[in-house]
Amino acid sequence: CFKTITCIRSHSTLFQSIKESKMKLAIATTLIASAAAFAPASKAASKTALKAFESEIGAQPPLGFFDPLGMLADADQERFDRLRYVELKHGRIAQLAFLGQIVTRAGLHLPGS
Repeated sequence: CFKTITCIRSHSTLFQSIKESKMKLAIATTLIASAAAFAPASKAASKTALKAFESEIGAQPPLGFFDPLGMLADADQERFDRLRYVELKHGRIAQLAFLGQIVTRAGLHLPGS
């Protein structure tokens, strides 16, 4: 740029066109993302075909027996009962831990160090 004013004008025009193209790209990306959000999803076949545990407690419509990780894909009744027992045990321990946190925050402390 030999002339300062001409150089400044050309740079400002260049920056203006870059700004406009970025804005157009942002708008196009937003439109594509919003269209994809409302597109119908393909319905995949169910991975678990476990009818053995459909009558257990907790199997309710519309999901029926819910095993998203497939931990019981080839399990028998003994494995099912063991996992249910462990789940209940961990739930009870978590409840006691939560209760201990609440009691401690309320200012009640057990004797000792």
